[in-house]
Amino acid sequence: MTNRLRTQIEEEEAEKKLVVEEKPVKEFPDNFLTQFLTKGILNAEAATKALPFMLFVALLGMIYIANRHLAERNIRDIDKISKEVKELSWDYKNTKAELAFKSTLTEVAKRTDTLGIKESLQPPQKLMAGEVKNEH
Repeated sequence: MTNRLRTQIEEEEAEKKLVVEEKPVKEFPDNFLTQFLTKGILNAEAATKALPFMLFVALLGMIYIANRHLAERNIRDIDKISKEVKELSWDYKNTKAELAFKSTLTEVAKRTDTLGIKESLQPPQKLMAGEVKNEH
């Protein structure tokens, strides 16, 4: 009996030496989300099948965002150009008014006076065809 006991003890010690430490398997907490993702509609196989569609949806989302940025930039450019057009319109109207003022008879007379050109005091005369006028 002692031999048998001794052999059992030796076997148990040998088993203890041979026991390799096994890493415990990580278990996820048992909550709604993990149950839904493992046992529900979504699982690894379904997610793999849906991956091309999800990538397509992500691509559409990026195109939508890029389009939105492009549209906002165009709106900013349009606002900037319309402000510039208004400013140029005011410059045009101001220049047109100055030209109308400077082309009046009195302004032209003032400017030509410095050159020695005088305004005629005689009224203009109409010439008729076939008439010859003698000024003696």
